[in-house]
Amino acid sequence: MRIYTSLIILIIIFGSSCRKDFDYGPSSGNLAFSKDTVYLDTVFTNISSSTYSLKVFNTTREDVNIPSIQLKEGINSAYRLNVDGQDGKAFKNIPLFAQDSLYIFIEITQDISKTQQNNWLYTDILQFDSGKDLQEIPLVTLIKDAVFLYPTILENSLKEQVYIGKDANEKNIFVNGLTLTDEQLHFTNTIPYVIYGYASVPEGKQLIIDAGSRIHFHKNSGLVIQKNASIQINGTHSEDEELKKGEVIFEGDRLEPELTNIAGQWGSIILNQGSINNIINHTTVKNGTTGVVFNGEITNPNSNLQINDSQIYNSANINLWLKEAKVTSKNLVIGGAGNIGLYCNLGGNYSFTHATIANYWLNSFREGPALRIDNFTKELKIVFNNSIIDGNETNELVLEKNNDSSFIFLFNHCMITSDIEDNTTNSINNFSNTKYYDTVFLNKDSSFNDAINNIFNIRKSSFAINIGDLESTSNAPVDIKNTDRSSSPDLGAFEYFEENKGF
Repeated sequence: MRIYTSLIILIIIFGSSCRKDFDYGPSSGNLAFSKDTVYLDTVFTNISSSTYSLKVFNTTREDVNIPSIQLKEGINSAYRLNVDGQDGKAFKNIPLFAQDSLYIFIEITQDISKTQQNNWLYTDILQFDSGKDLQEIPLVTLIKDAVFLYPTILENSLKEQVYIGKDANEKNIFVNGLTLTDEQLHFTNTIPYVIYGYASVPEGKQLIIDAGSRIHFHKNSGLVIQKNASIQINGTHSEDEELKKGEVIFEGDRLEPELTNIAGQWGSIILNQGSINNIINHTTVKNGTTGVVFNGEITNPNSNLQINDSQIYNSANINLWLKEAKVTSKNLVIGGAGNIGLYCNLGGNYSFTHATIANYWLNSFREGPALRIDNFTKELKIVFNNSIIDGNETNELVLEKNNDSSFIFLFNHCMITSDIEDNTTNSINNFSNTKYYDTVFLNKDSSFNDAINNIFNIRKSSFAINIGDLESTSNAPVDIKNTDRSSSPDLGAFEYFEENKGF
């Protein structure tokens, strides 16, 4: 009997010790938090935010019961909560052990049409307990209005499709997208544009984009310019480097700061074969898969691209891919990419003056260089004047020649990072051959301000200062920041000046 009695006592003791809820006291307003305000950053109207977190601490030595956790606006709040694995807007009797913590996850989706504003600061308050023990954490989000462009749903419940080019087997590629109407072919700077799928500029039409416009692409989305269509981007120089009011910017549709430098958030800007008279001025293209692709038509005199005072960087694959194209450019910046910075592919006719082509990609292993050039299908004619070809690999210039087509190129007053040494008389990699290399500087220090983050203005220690060819500068007398370079020009897109002496 003593054995049975002892077992019963032990069961009662252990059973009681498992009933922790009997030991919880009220929180009494003594909770601590990881933040005093939760900022959910900027989101577009009707697009869900990322998930943000708030950590709640019980710093006492007593287990507590939080009587309530709720949004002040209740069920009308645009915020959504997840507390201890449960979704909702209000929660009761949440236990929290002594010197322990719990996470609250917060999201928001809001419709700005309820106001008359383009930007709306939306707020609510996360409340813990009530009365004298009430503790509050403000929630703050900026909601931005936008023009949304997306594929229509057809009668068969499928989405509209648009042509974006051919695959390796010359088969047509169609993807979800929309054909822009005449009313949609003028992008203004009033509010941003958000594009789902590929927006197509139809044959015979022109897309005009005003200075200061902001174009955002959803995942797997982009822009395509069809045969005999064109794009004209009218960006202008911006005095304010932070606001960049005159510049046109293409990027993803997620505005959270942690996604500012994440590559591959959207697809590409595609200039299809036969597109004509394309102009890109003062534009930044960033965080795409392949930033800009131009499928050229070298036999068509109107199939061309002018790209000036612009930057393309942080593409997951290639920043600027030119195929059998005709391109003229000044003050072009091609930054880091997961594969190739600038790819002049399959031949073409190209002229680059004061270009900075520098691949300092660190996010993954890359096989491609900053600059790759070949003439696999058509003749090639290409010239680089007063330019920098650089990166964090030992060879950032790759030339591949097909002897069946002409391969004409010139690097005139350029800095080049390369470890290839081929002194054969007619070798395309013989840097002593002035037919190909007229005043080149090998493996010198560009001394960029912050190349890893694609900031390529040069420091006062840069070798590029004052060594440019003055004659080549005549058609680019100011740099990408509108700084005069009409005498003693530097190499690359950025001119050094004494006001930058801290750099």
